[in-house]
Amino acid sequence: MVLPQGPNQRWSLDFVSDALGCGRRFRILCVVNDFTRECLALVADTSLLGARVARELDAIMALRPKPLAVVSDKGMELTSTSILR
Repeated sequence: MVLPQGPNQRWSLDFVSDALGCGRRFRILCVVNDFTRECLALVADTSLLGARVARELDAIMALRPKPLAVVSDKGMELTSTSILR
């Protein structure tokens, strides 16, 4: 994979999950600018569906230039048709 040469060339998406003391699970969507290492978003919820991820990305892109590419580890979280549009 080619390294980005400037800001907003490539963003990475990843999910982190954990549980509260009561056992309730939650997930955090992390969006990072790969060049600057800036955290663009941390979205926490008990359920993060594809449509929600797409809305969060749209909100980020309303505030800054669109990246040339968005990458992920291609986990099951990002196979929704809402994301693959």
